[in-house]
Amino acid sequence: MNEKYSLVVHGAAGRMGRRVVALALQEDGCSLLAAVENKKHPALGQDAGLIAGATAADVALSADWPSNETPAVVIDFSLPDALPACLQQCLDAKWPLVVATTGLSGDQQDTLRQAAATIPIVWAPSMSLAVNLCMRVSQQITSALQGVNGGIDIEILERHHRFKADAPSGTALRFGELIAEALTAGESGKDVRHVHGREGHTGQRQPNEIGYHAIRTGDNPGEHTIVFGMLGETVELKVAASNRDCYAAGALAAARWLTPDRPPGLYNMFDVLEV
Repeated sequence: MNEKYSLVVHGAAGRMGRRVVALALQEDGCSLLAAVENKKHPALGQDAGLIAGATAADVALSADWPSNETPAVVIDFSLPDALPACLQQCLDAKWPLVVATTGLSGDQQDTLRQAAATIPIVWAPSMSLAVNLCMRVSQQITSALQGVNGGIDIEILERHHRFKADAPSGTALRFGELIAEALTAGESGKDVRHVHGREGHTGQRQPNEIGYHAIRTGDNPGEHTIVFGMLGETVELKVAASNRDCYAAGALAAARWLTPDRPPGLYNMFDVLEV
């Protein structure tokens, strides 16, 4: 039986925030405490559930945070510039935090690591449970195949909607980081080169490369294909979202996992999945 918890959604009127609100209202044990947005958002004062296209939540979209004395867990699906204020609020109130906002700078990532000494934080470039499971599998494939005759060539292809501002996706980069860890843990111990796209006379592909290719098209909510090419055969690992609910559901799973008494620390979705 899951513990009951009170939820604050930061970025509640955004594309993903609305889906978190809608799914939270359907979840047993979850009580929507607050839906927080930018103070200039035109929908302030309206019912957060209705904004999300769901049933009325009896919670108004607001620029104000609830009282620090109220126990809660926060899901942040906002913008990098909005995260610092959210993080400070969580530190002041000692609230657990799920960070689902992507495109964070190096300084912002360092700030999260520092904050995790005080509060429990789940942070991942993708909240999708399937994506994170495939990340773990990609490491296992890399470890198993890197000793094959001729080696393996690893390419990461990602597709997202035309509105996505960063490329390659944070998820693609995380796939690459994890695969690189598996490569360097092997006997070769090579430094891994991360190559973004190819154009012109590039010469022969080097054996220690991971290639990235970003495709932006239509309303694609997210698709990643990891190609492991060998001499004579190929393995492809693919994970694709058909809608954005998988990211919202994963964020809610992380929020449940953080409650009620997870100790301070920086966690990821591998911890949530226990893989």
